[in-house]
Amino acid sequence: MINDVLKDMQHRMHGAIDALHREFKSLRTGRANAAMLDPVMVDYYGTPTPIAQVASIKVPEASLIVAEPWDKSMVNAIEKAIRNADLGLNPANDGKVVRIPVPQLTEERRKELVKKAHHLAEESRTAIRQVRRDGNDRLKKMLKGHEISEDDEKRAIDEIQKMTDKHIDEVGNILKHKEQDIMAV
Repeated sequence: MINDVLKDMQHRMHGAIDALHREFKSLRTGRANAAMLDPVMVDYYGTPTPIAQVASIKVPEASLIVAEPWDKSMVNAIEKAIRNADLGLNPANDGKVVRIPVPQLTEERRKELVKKAHHLAEESRTAIRQVRRDGNDRLKKMLKGHEISEDDEKRAIDEIQKMTDKHIDEVGNILKHKEQDIMAV
């Protein structure tokens, strides 16, 4: 019973870490990366659709991303969606493909991205703490319902705290690496 709670807590905390990794993939660094376009939603005949579902995304060189739509009539919609996504990118199309040059980041833009990375990391920490709170509440209910002893509850709460500390440390390490990646010139 307690093991089920602990497994659930572990799974949910790991989910918060995975979500942070996904968010960080879309944060720009100085190099072109296809994941930068993940948040871009293209108006595909009236339906917001992820860009990866309407175009092939390639990175032919370190400072260029190329989006080749499967439906050539979507070129302008893709270009507009990238422009409107507020990624600091300036796409251009030649009627067949959308070329997205990835300019070197300015010092000011790097600092903005680091600030955003810190915000995303804090959201992840908050999610992990919320999972801890949920787990502790479940243990308290189990104790109140006489499903577990006070000693079992104490041990499980300590285990959840260790899990929480481990995951929060992991968020800090991920943030540190991303910050170094963003600030690298």
